[in-house]
Amino acid sequence: MVEDPAAAPRPTSVLDLNAYLMYTMGKAARRSITERLTARGLRLWHATVLDLLAELGPQSKGDLATRLDMHPSDLVKIVNDLTKTGWVTCTRDTLDRRRIEVALTSDGRAALASLSADISSVDDDLLAPLTEAERSQLGTLLRRLRSAQRA
Repeated sequence: MVEDPAAAPRPTSVLDLNAYLMYTMGKAARRSITERLTARGLRLWHATVLDLLAELGPQSKGDLATRLDMHPSDLVKIVNDLTKTGWVTCTRDTLDRRRIEVALTSDGRAALASLSADISSVDDDLLAPLTEAERSQLGTLLRRLRSAQRA
């Protein structure tokens, strides 16, 4: 007996894979966030460093680079940009002169609040088709996936 090829199970389309869907949504989110930041003359790393300093307090440049999995010379460029805007200060450690501590200024906190509001609006735009409960569930699931990747 010859089987009908149309009746055979078809492999899942790449376009239906959750990984692909997360990839395309991630690209859309990154594009929107990048547009918002670029309009302010910033990149995502600038916002990330500001946010990390707000969350953890002053950090050495070395610790920041390690936490962000970033080459130290790349971090120096970001910190220099943020220093020029007056959003962070850099001070040399009195006990270890090689160590430079980066701290958020009050202007940096205000800038971060404004950036955060702008970036949050990207969430609102991207997640508009979802209810509040669905948004909450999606956030919970994404945080769980992210935690598993770090383990």
